[in-house]
Parts: sequence; C-alpha cells; structure tokens
Amino acid sequence: MCAAALDEYCGSVFWNASYLNREDPDLPACVEQTVLIWIPLGFLWLCAPWHLVSLCKRRLLITPHMSKLYKCKQLVVSLLLLTAIASLAVTLGEDYGPSNDSRPTVKNPGVFYANPVLFAVSWILLLLCQEAVRRREGAVDSSTLFIFWLLLVLCDVFPFQTLLREALALGEVKDLPRFCLFYISFGLEVIALILSALPDIPSEAKEIRKKNPEAGATFLSRITFTWFNSMAVKGYKKPLTQDDMWELNESDSTAHINRRFQHFMQLELDAARVHFQQRQRRKKPTKINKAQTAASPNDLSNDLGKGVSQDVLMMEEQGQGDKKKKKEKKKKEEKENYPNSWLIITIYKTFKGLLLKSAVLKLLQDLLSFVSPQLLKLMISFTQDSGRYAWEGYLYAVLLLLVAILQSLFLQQYFHQCFVLGMKVRTALIAAIYKKALVVSNDTRKESTVGETVNLMSADAQRFNDVTNFIHLLWSCPLQIVLSVVFLWLELGPSVLAGLAVMVLMVPINGFLATKARKFQIDNMKFKDKRLKIMNEILNGIKILKLYAWEPSFQTQVNDIREEELNVMKKFAYLTSVSTFIFSCAPALVSLASFAVFVGVSDDNVLTAEKAFTSISLFNVLRFPLAMLPMLIASIVQTEVSKKRLERFLGGDDLEIGTIRNDPSFNTAVSVCDASFAWDKDSEPLLQNVSLDVKPGKLVAVVGAVGSGKSSLMSALLGEMHSTKGFINIKGSLAFVPQQAWIQNATLKDNILFGSPYEDRRFDHVVQSCALGPDLDLLPGGVLTEIGEKGINLSGGQKQRVSLARAAYSQADIYLLDDPLSAVDSHVGKHLFDKVIGPGGLLKDKTRILVTHGVSFLPYVDEIVVLVEGKVSEIGSYKSLRASKGPFSEFLDTYAKEQSNRSHSESDRCQDTADVELICESDDTQPDSPLEDSVSVTLKRENTLRRSQRHGRKTDDNETKKGQKLIEKETMETGTVKFSVYIQYLRAMGWGYTVIVFTMYFIQNVAFVGQNVWLSEWTSDAEEYYNRTYPASLRDTRVGVFGALGVAQGLFVFLGTLFMANASVAASRILHSKLLHNILRVPMLFFDTTPIGRVVNRFAKDIFTIDEAIPQSLRSWLICLLGVLGTMFVICLATPFFAIIIIPLAIVYYFVQRFYVATSRQLRRLESVTRSPIYSHFGETVSGLSVIRAYGHQERFLQHNEFTIDENLKSVYSWIVSNRWVAIRLEFLGTLVVFFAALFAVISRHSIDSSLVGLSISYALNVTQTLNWLVRMTSELETNIVAVERVSEYAEIQNEAEWKTDTRPPEKWPDAGRLQFDNYKVRYRPELDLVLHGITCDINSTEKIGIVGRTGAGKSSLTNCLFRIIEAADGRILIDDIDISTIGLHDLRNRITIIPQDPVLFSGTLRMNLDPFDKFIDEDIWSVLELSHLKEYVSGLEEKLQHEVAEGGENLSVGQRQLLCLARALLRKSRILILDEATAAVDLETDNLIQTTIRKEFSHCTVLTIAHRLHSIMDCSRVMVLDAGKIVEFDSPSNLLEQQGHFYSMAKDAGITQEQGIVTAL
Repeated sequence: MCAAALDEYCGSVFWNASYLNREDPDLPACVEQTVLIWIPLGFLWLCAPWHLVSLCKRRLLITPHMSKLYKCKQLVVSLLLLTAIASLAVTLGEDYGPSNDSRPTVKNPGVFYANPVLFAVSWILLLLCQEAVRRREGAVDSSTLFIFWLLLVLCDVFPFQTLLREALALGEVKDLPRFCLFYISFGLEVIALILSALPDIPSEAKEIRKKNPEAGATFLSRITFTWFNSMAVKGYKKPLTQDDMWELNESDSTAHINRRFQHFMQLELDAARVHFQQRQRRKKPTKINKAQTAASPNDLSNDLGKGVSQDVLMMEEQGQGDKKKKKEKKKKEEKENYPNSWLIITIYKTFKGLLLKSAVLKLLQDLLSFVSPQLLKLMISFTQDSGRYAWEGYLYAVLLLLVAILQSLFLQQYFHQCFVLGMKVRTALIAAIYKKALVVSNDTRKESTVGETVNLMSADAQRFNDVTNFIHLLWSCPLQIVLSVVFLWLELGPSVLAGLAVMVLMVPINGFLATKARKFQIDNMKFKDKRLKIMNEILNGIKILKLYAWEPSFQTQVNDIREEELNVMKKFAYLTSVSTFIFSCAPALVSLASFAVFVGVSDDNVLTAEKAFTSISLFNVLRFPLAMLPMLIASIVQTEVSKKRLERFLGGDDLEIGTIRNDPSFNTAVSVCDASFAWDKDSEPLLQNVSLDVKPGKLVAVVGAVGSGKSSLMSALLGEMHSTKGFINIKGSLAFVPQQAWIQNATLKDNILFGSPYEDRRFDHVVQSCALGPDLDLLPGGVLTEIGEKGINLSGGQKQRVSLARAAYSQADIYLLDDPLSAVDSHVGKHLFDKVIGPGGLLKDKTRILVTHGVSFLPYVDEIVVLVEGKVSEIGSYKSLRASKGPFSEFLDTYAKEQSNRSHSESDRCQDTADVELICESDDTQPDSPLEDSVSVTLKRENTLRRSQRHGRKTDDNETKKGQKLIEKETMETGTVKFSVYIQYLRAMGWGYTVIVFTMYFIQNVAFVGQNVWLSEWTSDAEEYYNRTYPASLRDTRVGVFGALGVAQGLFVFLGTLFMANASVAASRILHSKLLHNILRVPMLFFDTTPIGRVVNRFAKDIFTIDEAIPQSLRSWLICLLGVLGTMFVICLATPFFAIIIIPLAIVYYFVQRFYVATSRQLRRLESVTRSPIYSHFGETVSGLSVIRAYGHQERFLQHNEFTIDENLKSVYSWIVSNRWVAIRLEFLGTLVVFFAALFAVISRHSIDSSLVGLSISYALNVTQTLNWLVRMTSELETNIVAVERVSEYAEIQNEAEWKTDTRPPEKWPDAGRLQFDNYKVRYRPELDLVLHGITCDINSTEKIGIVGRTGAGKSSLTNCLFRIIEAADGRILIDDIDISTIGLHDLRNRITIIPQDPVLFSGTLRMNLDPFDKFIDEDIWSVLELSHLKEYVSGLEEKLQHEVAEGGENLSVGQRQLLCLARALLRKSRILILDEATAAVDLETDNLIQTTIRKEFSHCTVLTIAHRLHSIMDCSRVMVLDAGKIVEFDSPSNLLEQQGHFYSMAKDAGITQEQGIVTAL
C-alpha cells in the first residue's frame, strides 16, 4: 500500500530486489530521492529547536564579531538555498513554462516539487542554526551540524554514483539541468562538511585556547581527543613539568565542584540529621531519660534541644571504670551513631548530568557490541556459500569496520566521562573533608588522629574515585548478560542453559571468595594503619631514637607488624589465585557445557562454524560482565566502609558558633559572663563559673599553677571549648599566639604577613620589635628564607617570636597571648615585653590577655586574673592582690626566694604546661596543635642553618643560595624507567619463581590457542558428515579434548598465579625491610632536610604499590602480551596474507605506545608529586586550627586548598585524557586488524576453510581489547615500577657510621666520665661553614659544667657532637681516653645519657617508653619512677606500667613527660649526663623536683647543662661561655663575674648581681 503511494510520488519503482541481485548492485532512484534525503533532514529538524531556543534566549548577549569562517559557512548555505530554488524553478519551468512543442501530457512527479521546497526550508533553518552557534558562549563549532553534514554527504554518495553510472552507460546525460544542480550542491555540501569541522575561535578566546586547547577543540577533535596531540608530542620530546599542564575547564575546577557539592550536601545532611534524631528517640527511650537526668546537673540539657546527640548517649559509659567493656560498647554504639546514608544521594545529585550522559553512551556501546557477532555469523555463512556475490563480503567487512569504530568512539567517550566523574567525586570529597576540618568540633576531632583524617582524604576519597569509574556496570552487566543469553538461545536453543547454569554456579562461589577477601582486606588495612602509625612516630621522634640508640627495638616492632601484614597479603593472594582459576576455567567450561549438551541432545544438532564461532564471540562478550560484576560488588562493599567513615566525619558536629557573641553594644572588649567550659560535651567542665571583664586597651595577665586552666581559658575565648553555660562576648577582631608556636611551611615573610597586605614600614617595625632583626641577618635568605615543615629550621625561641610577630602585624583589636615568653631567653623576653606586649610596647593601645609565669612582668600589667583549679579566685592590680594576702601573694611568696635570685624576667622561662588533672581525652598543653602533634616540636632544628650561614653572608650571593632552600623539591625521576629497576624487582621476587611463572602462563596460552584450533576442526566435521550420521565416538573425542584443554588453561593460570603470589610477597618483604633498615641508619641531616611526609609516603603509597599494584599489573601485562601474540599467530595461520599487514601495524603501534608511555608516565609522576602538598597542607592546617580560626582565615585556607587540589587535577585530567587518546588510536588499529582479517577472508574465500575464517575473525574481534590492555599495562607497569625506584632510592642513601664496630669499648666504660675536646671543629653539611671553630677543653670526672651563650652560639651543636649526630670536620673528642669516633654509634650512645629539650614519648606502654629492650626488671623501673616523683601517679593508674601512652604522649602533661624523660636517664645510670634546656617547658615546682633529683642522683656523674636561665647554673663547678662557635670564657661562675666579660654582661641582663652569684655558688 505504502510502496504504491511512494511509487506514484517518485514516478518510478520504489523497491525491487533485482537491483541488489547482481554483480554490481545499486539502489532504486526512488529510495535515493526519498529515504536518503529524509534521514539527514529529519536529523536536522530534530536538532534545530535546541539551537533556536538558545537563539531566542541569548538576545541580550553582546553578539560576538563575525569571523571569516562564519561568513564562509553562511555563504555556502546561501548558495545551497539558491540551488534549491533553481531546481524548483527547473521543475516549474518544465511543467508550466512556455515550451516549443505543445505542453507535455505527463507532469513531473511530486518528488520534484517536494524536495526543493524541503531543502529550501532546511537551508533557511540552517542559516538560523549557524547564527545560534555563533552566539553561544564558548562554542567553536556544533556537533549536531557536523553530524548533519556528514549524514547528508554519505546519503548523497548513492545518487552520486547512480547518476554517474547511468550517464556512462548511456553515453549521454539524460536530465542535464538536474544533473548539474545535483553535482554543484554535492560539491557545496562537501565544502560545508569541511568548514563545519573547523573551529571558529573568536580572537579573545585565542589566549584561553593556548592555556587550555580543549576549550577550542572541535567536535571531531573532541571525540578523537586530537586536541591532546600537542601534549603527547611535548611529553615525548622532553619530560613534562607542572608548568606544561593546561588550565582546567571551569566545570572541572575545585571551586566549582565544591560549591555544587556543598549545596546538595547541606540539604541531604540536614535531612539525614533529622532522621537520625527520630531514630534515636525511637530506639532508646529509657537510656535517654537516664542520660537526661545525669545531664541536668551539668546544665547539659540545653543541648538536648537538637534531639539527643550521640555524645549524651555515651555519657553513662564515661562513668564506668571498666575500659574494655567501654570499648566494646562504644563499638556497638558507633556503628549507627551518626547521621548516615546521605553521601551517595549527595554525590548523585551533584553529578547527575555526567552520570546520565555516560549512561547513554554506555547503553549505545553495549548494544553495538552485539552487532559484531551477528556480522561475524553473516560473514561465515558468506564464506561457506561460494555462489554469493563478492560485494556482500566487502560490505560485511566495511560494516565490521564501521561498527567497531562507532563502538570504540562511544566506549572512549563513556570512559572519559566516567573517569572525569571519578576525579570530580574525589575532588568534591577532599574539598569537603578539608572544609569540615576547619569547623569540626573537638569531640569529632578527638575521634580521629590527623593521620586518620589524612587517610580519609587519600584512601577513602580514592576508593570512591575508583568505584565511580565503573559504577554503570551495575546495570550494564546484567543488560549484557541478558542480551547475550537471548542471542545464544537463537544459536544453540535450550542447550545454552547448560552454559548459563555453569555461570550461575560461579556467582555464589565468587560471592564467598569476595567476602573472605574483604575480611583479609580489613585485616590488611588494620596492620597497615598500625605500621604507618609506628613509622610516623619513629620519623617524628627519630632524633630521640638516635640519642638513646633505640632504633633496633623499633625496627623489630615494625618488622613484626609487617610480617603479620604480609601473611594476610599471602592469604589474600592465594584467595585471588583460586578465583582466577575459577575465572579462567569459566569461559572454557561454559562453552564446553553448551556445546556438549547441544551435540548430545540429538543427532540432528551438528556444530557448524557459524554456530560455534558466533557463540564463542557471544560468550566472550559475556565474559566481561560476569568477571566484572563480582569485582564491582566487592569494591562497592569496600567503598561501603569508606562511605561510613566519610559520613561519620562529615556528619560530625561543628564547633558551636553561639558560644562567642560579637555584640558591639558592650563597653568591654572581652566579657565572660558566668560561663563554664568543658573540652567535650560529656566531660566535666574544666573552667567553672568564670566571670571576667576586660576593658579595651588594657593588659591583663592570667596566672595560676600548673593545670589551673590558663590555656583552657584561652581556648574558651577562641570558642574552641564546649560551653555548658553562660556566654562570652568579644568586641573586635582577635589575634592569638599559642603556647607552642605554629609555623607554616612557607617563607618567613609569609608566616608573619599571614595573608595581610605587605607594608614596608609596618613590617620592619614589627620585625625589630619582635627581636627578629639579628636572626634575619643569620638566616640564609633573610625574610625570604623558606621554613621547613613545622618550622624545623628555627629554634623554639625564634618560632615563638615569629608567632608573636604574626600577631603584632595583624593589627587586631584583641590579643590572646598564651605564654609567648616562655620559649625565649630571658633578655629576649624582657625585650619582647618592653617593645611589644608591655605598657610601652607596639601593642600598648590594644587589649591584651597574657598568660604568663614571668612573675617579674606582673607589676607592669593593668590587672591580674588568678586561676585556681578552673575557677577565678581573684582579680585585681598587682598592689591590691599583694595586699589582700590571697592565693596570689602565696604564689609570689613561694617563689620569692628564687625570685630574689633570678630577679627580673628570669622566671618567664617556666612555662605553663597546664596538665588538666589528667583528663585522658583532652590535653591542655597545646590547645592549638591537633591532639597529637606535640611530636611536631621534636624536630626543633638546632639553629642549624643560621650559624652555618653566619659567615657565608659576606660572600657573594651564589654561595648563600645553596643553603637557602632547606627543603629540596621532591626529586622526580624523569625519562624511561631504567631496565635495572625491573631486574631489581625480579631479583627480589627470585629468578626461580620468575621463570616458573612465565612458563605457566605460556603453557596456558598454548592450551587456549589449541582449544580454539580444535574447535575449528570440530566445526569442519559439519561439512564432512553432511547428510550422514555423526559417529558418537568422534563426538565424544571432540567434546573430551575440548574440555580437557579448557581445564588445562585454568590449572596453569592457577599455578602461575599461585607462584606469582609467593614471589610478590617475597619481593615486598625484601624491599620493605631494606627500606626500613636503611632509613633508621640515615644521618640526622637527612631528616632535617626532608619533610616527614615524603618519607612516610615511601612507606605508605610506594610500599602499597609494591604490595598490591605491581604484582597485579605484572600479571596482567604478561597475560596480555601472550594473548596478543597468540591472536596474531592464529590470524596468520588462517590467512597468511595477514602477515604483510602486521609489520606496518606493529610500527604504528610502537610509535603510539612510545608517545603515550612517555607522556603518561610523566603525568603519573607529576600527579603523585602534586598530590603530597594536598595532604601536607591539610596536616598543617589541622595542627594550626586554633590559630587559623582565631584570625578568621578559614576562607583563605580554603582557597589555598582549592588551588593545591587544582594543581593536582591538572595532571590527573591530562592523564585521564592521555589514556583515552591512546585508547582511541589503538582501538582504531584493532579495528583495522579486524577489517583486514575480514577482507583477506573475502579475497581468499575460495581457498580457505570457513571454520578458519570464523576462528581468525573472532580472534581479531578480541584483539582490540587486548592490544589496548597491553599498552595500558605496559604504562601501568612502568608507572608502578617507579615505586620500586623510589623505595630503592631511599634504601641506598648514605648511612651514618656503623652502630657497632670491631673496636668495642670496655664493659664499664666510661667509668670516670672524663671529657676532652681536642681542637674540635664541625659543620652541618659539607657545603656550609663551620659551626664550632676548634673547641679545646678538658672536663674532669664528676664535674658539673654549665654551657651558656646567646642563641646560635653553638650550644646545641656541642651536644650533637658528643652523640655524633654530626661528625667532626676536624679534631676529636675523647671520653675516658677513648676517641669516640673510633667506636660504634650504639656503643657510644648507650653509654651517655641526655635529657632532651622536648620530652618525646612514643605510643605504647609506659614501660616500653622507659625500657624498650626489656633489659631491666620491674623493681628497677619502680625505683626510678619513685626518684622521678611519678610513682604515686603511675601506681594510681589501672594498668600501672602497662598504661598505654597515646601518640606523642598526648595523655600526659608536658611536666609528666619531662619527668618520664628524667626517669629514662636515671634508668640508664650513665657516667655522663647532658641536660639540654630540659627545664624550659616546666613550671617552677617540677623544675625544683628535677633540679634536686639531678643534684642528688647524678652527683657521681659528669653533668653538662645547656642553660638559658643563668640561675640554674650558678652552682656549677665551671661555666663554658660560647660565642659564634668558640669558647670565649671557661671558669667558675664567681671568677667569671669578677672578670666582667661576656658572662658578666649576660648575668647583668638577667639581673644577677655579683653578691647573689657568690651566695648561690656557696
């Protein structure tokens, strides 16, 4: 019916099969005039509305200029419009025009009117569309218009050849005007197609394009990733650097992603919180009532308004003494104890556009993947029937090519979208974690250490990234399975169910394996965390380990954990090999089951080539979803863990904003109105009923004994504490100087400016007032000196002054100074008080609240607040408080004696340590550092660089440059990975294993090829026994051998994987122990110049890569390589012609790969180098939280974080694109392989067996993926093997001297404790100047020596030399006549003892901290604890000596830590003791304890004291005064005072007079 209408419309036959049934087929003219015209025009009409809408919308935009290209495009379309009008005119002229003879009776058919009109309207539409594209912001071309032109040209190819063939056959042109018009318009269409493929870049966008070529890439360039060429070429020519990276698209930038994510997260999280609270109410009504009654006396109930929060529920548990019970309970509660299941929805809502886009692409690709097997089937049936026309074969070959190309375009776009999605999800999570960390409350902060939070960023966010890459497989896998089964049913009928049954049986087995694997994975993570925690501590406290010679103890600790970790890994690997076995058997078993049942069911079923190879290629399609589903599910399960951790952290409570009000109507600067504060919701308030008013412009001192809550008061004013009642009002902006200075890894100038604009005069004024002038002269780069992580190249005093300078520069209204004067020398303290803090200082008009121990400053302050046990006991001026004879005057009287000795500003050395009656969770010592970074101070860098550079300054600039950058940029290996690195890894695996593994995989591959060749033999039986009965015995043989070969494959893969597992675990063990062994033996200098993060990275990321990634990629690489070789072999076997093609293909392949690998490897390296700053910036932020919050600089840090992430994203994005770039090119090569395999099969179809055609094409279809994988794996392997390179780099660093040498000192050495320095010189690094210039002196047995000198005189260097932390440049040190440079380091370090400046403890038991080698019995330990006044404290603990010390000794106060260090020294009983400013961090009482203990217990020892407080060494037998690395004076204190030299002037500064000095000495 329809055909007849069309026949009439065209005036010719619409369809006739005879057109195709000949040697040279063609399409009927009517089809060409209708269908082939409607297809492209229909497409245009469908897409036009979208363009036109944008044309209407964007009226307001300033229309951009018209480029030449645009004019050309419009011109071509206008010309086409003219041709359409012309062809209408021709028709009208023929039908109605004046004509010579009488009017023709037959009018032209309708099509001659309709088509020109259709075209004319379409061209007008097109003119509008092109205008719309021009006005669209940022558009350089239009994909829809390009596709339209492409379709049009393709469809016009048919009439093009029809008209030509017709004209040639007739020898003349029948319809000249239309013939001409058609060819003219065809030419114009081709021109238009070319023009539409060119980018139309406005001149203003040219700059943008330089920075980001993607912005100016055309549709074609975007789908083939051609815009990436320039980077691939650049990367091939020279190693890429960060500067070569392109700018990100706006939509990929962190700021953009974060904005969207935060918006949806807020909505979802609020909803989740409401649900959570409803759940809590339902769940535990009884418990809540109890909690409420318990809470009311503490006035907690006002917080219950929000619904009962998790912490209240845990309140009663706090009361229970039994810790273990508590832990278990806590665990149960923790499971659901936070708002959950909102993260996934948030991610979905944020990125739903990308998700949908990629889903559509995936769907198209999945459908296309089923077309190839059908084409293969047609192809085989074509080769079997020699009577068919050749053009059919060529058509199938071309179709195979087209389908493959489309499939790979869709697939690569899909992958690109998914990987970008993964990248964005990771970015969103990292940014969210960072943002959360800035506002997180103390409760949430205590739940996780900095390490764990960084882990959220690195591991958990990465996991989300990995899962989102493949998330669509969740629906795509089932879809592919269903489709495959449907097509297989069509081939084999019900027998396919047998194969399916085998597959279904695999699923539970895989499920079981996956759950087991997950258990191992969790254990593995546990050990990894444990190992990294210890490593972190070791690296943070490395100096102490070296001084005490404790490295072996820690080395065994780490190695033990590592062994457990490796055992779990081995189990996991065995499990993997079982699942690999099942997997590699699966395809063979599935096809075996199906074919066996198929031929067994009835004798009529004969396995033909078509059936067999179509089924096999369908089974191959099936393999992927079946393999992926369990893996995907396993990784989703793993991500579930991450999801919980992230939801727990991101859903935690924020700091309460309401505690601090900013009401300008108050007339005070700071008001605290009857407020109580606790560190977290459920602990007792530390500060009770505090009321305090500070008038603007006053200087208020806060004093009190240790633990009276001075630092807590500061934290409360900053809003860091949990307010249980009352409120604080603060009028104006804050500046805060914490007790332990927080220094950023930036230049000194940036540290002081801290984001404020730079003003020359103000800056210099601040620097001079803060006594930083002299230091700047010593620092190699002046104000531009880069300061290392945690400020390690500054001394404690310098850090404190920088911290003070930062506050002074900030021009805030209110200054909170938490004991800033304790870390500096007395005369500097006095200077700071006079010039900055005091009544005549820089800040004299500002409000200042100063926590201090410096009794001497108190007369000069306006008001004194005395704290006793968390309550304000009295407030008033110095005079009134002295008169009132209250706690304050007692406090003064206690220390009056000492005061008279040390007079003005000496006592400011004693620093508040605020041990908060030991509430385990909170540690008041440093409210600013995260609850574990007290270790940060460990690495106080002994003023190294300053002195070394002192003389260097005078020389020319080039020399000073060397020392300026303390932290070298992380070195990045460039160029190809050396072959030796592979050899090194293989050697670590063991050569035997290597050979066995290779052989196993090789045999497996042979079995695979054999099985398929056998199958093609089997299918050729179909022709042999055509119309004859098929012998059963033959059938059984065919099935049996086929099955046996299948199982053999599985078996060999299993064995290969098993050996591989053992080998890789062995390699991991060797590489890690080498690394650890070496890192513990590297000189201290290495740790001063290398950020800890960098070393940790080796133990974390790189070891992880060696453990998990390398074995994986090595195995895949081997399998891929053998697979490709096997395929090539089979294709050449079937069509020997193919060998000719292999060579050019191989060459192209090689080049693409070289280009790619060079670029990709470097991009991966850049990615890992730019990733570290994200984490280190985060770690730094967390440690400086209070400071950042106090200054209100959260926004600036957020922006800096966004910048850091963006830098990382640039290389990540380029890396993603580089993978797609290479994949598209390789898949194109793969499609060529398929095409040529098919083409040669067509050419040589008379000489070739159809079963072989099937074999070679089904193999060729597989090769695309394998080729792609091979390159990816090569690159992956090269990238991952870099980890081996990085680990071995640190495993080969020059070591310090041997720990033990052949010359062992006598057992009792040193028995006298005599020290002789003989012209001793030392420098920190070979290229720097001397720090000590030829020191010569004798120190007799049991002498007590005080060592003094201004900052940078070389005091600390002297102790470093005694322990050989730095080796002599010249001269020697003798202890009891033995030259210390001749004996082993451990022999030396074990025999002398130091009580270091910073008390460093390690997590572990108290006992382990005192005696890591278990040398002493418990009695010894108790007796030293008694001597160090810790006995009653320790015996009061539940677990006594087994009491767990937190990371960095967090759960002890600074005073207690210092006493523990004293206990360590007492336990070692050495004859030589060195005290390094040990009294610096202790209040007066602890100080007295330590001093008396040392006098009594070490009376028989030689004691060297490095002192800042002269009073503490006035009773020494002799005092050594150092200046600029030389001894300037060395005599008894009284003699030195008489000489009126250096010592005298220092004593005068400190206010010690001669008579006092003599009295003390007596």
